Amino acid sequence: MNLHEYQAKKILKKYGIPIPPFGVASSVEEAMRVAHELHLVQAVVKIQVHAGGRGKAGGVKFAKAQNQIAEIAKALIGMKMVNEQTGPEGVVAHQVLISSPIDIAKEYYIGAVMDRNRAVPILIASPEGGMEIEEIAHKMPDKILKMPFSSDGKLKSYQILRLTKFMGWTGEMAKKGAFIAQELARCFIETDASLLEINPLVQTPEGEIVALDAKLAIDDNALFRQPEIASFYDPTQVSPQEAAAKEFDLAYIAMHGDIGCMVNGAGLAMATMDIIQLHGSSPANFLDVGGGASKEKVAEGFRIILSDPKVKAVLVNIFGGIMNCATLAEGVIHAAKELKISVPIVVRMEGTNVDEGKRLFRESHLKITTAENLEQAAKLAVHASRGK
Repeated sequence: MNLHEYQAKKILKKYGIPIPPFGVASSVEEAMRVAHELHLVQAVVKIQVHAGGRGKAGGVKFAKAQNQIAEIAKALIGMKMVNEQTGPEGVVAHQVLISSPIDIAKEYYIGAVMDRNRAVPILIASPEGGMEIEEIAHKMPDKILKMPFSSDGKLKSYQILRLTKFMGWTGEMAKKGAFIAQELARCFIETDASLLEINPLVQTPEGEIVALDAKLAIDDNALFRQPEIASFYDPTQVSPQEAAAKEFDLAYIAMHGDIGCMVNGAGLAMATMDIIQLHGSSPANFLDVGGGASKEKVAEGFRIILSDPKVKAVLVNIFGGIMNCATLAEGVIHAAKELKISVPIVVRMEGTNVDEGKRLFRESHLKITTAENLEQAAKLAVHASRGK
């Protein structure tokens, strides 16, 4: 789960990481109240969306006078940001962060991610902040330090020395930088994060070190241990289908194709999407209904797929291990009748109670075709999506 910048900063602040004073507003009136409470004459105003590149997209503005804060807030609240990260549909900013401006002497980058290949957390740092880490890696690979650290979130003394030397920190800056690195590592572990980054981490002319921006993403599977962070979920930052799927505990990701997919099991879902692509079309979504889905859950998954106007055909690919194929059939038939479905449906299923499931489909008198194997199912779905 991704967090907004202001939410990430709230968490970092609990770890003692220096953050410029800020407030959040969802209206012009709230923006002005924040400005008065923080005694701001000038301010930086940033849209709050789950995507990077806000500055390049025009979502970060500098107010040179207090009366400009209201004007900028009015322009930015409700702004739709579209870039490579958001996709063509974009995301809408319903809030802005308002913060006091900071004089910058030097910009740095520091963050942490999980190294999936080595199964360890990695601290990433660079003395060249202010740009995306991928850009730094491409243009200046020698300016990136990658350092595995312990799963208890503690950095060793030799790691601190290596980091401060690499970043060019000495004296008081070294102490302040070391503290931030240590607390960032601890925060990464304790919040069950999959990504945590501060970019830029800046040095002021007075020798202070401050986190100007922050990005935090939490492992969805660990949210049950993070009730406060789970409450930060913002459904406006995902598609309506993804928001509905979350309510029913369905794993759904919207994509850009025209064949809707309903599958049980992540691996089977990936294979299903691959074979659709192999036969010349593209999936409209990833949807894993899980191994023990109920009739109601299957029906809701089907509703979510069909709410996407791009969908021209649906491919249902189920292996009935824990799941009962008859339960699947009942859910699909229930949803199809309720929604008066018009797009063709292709079903491939094997396993528990498969014959009963096929019988239910045959007797439903709906526009449903059953396939003997996945290859045949994919071909039928692709042809159906093209009106053949």
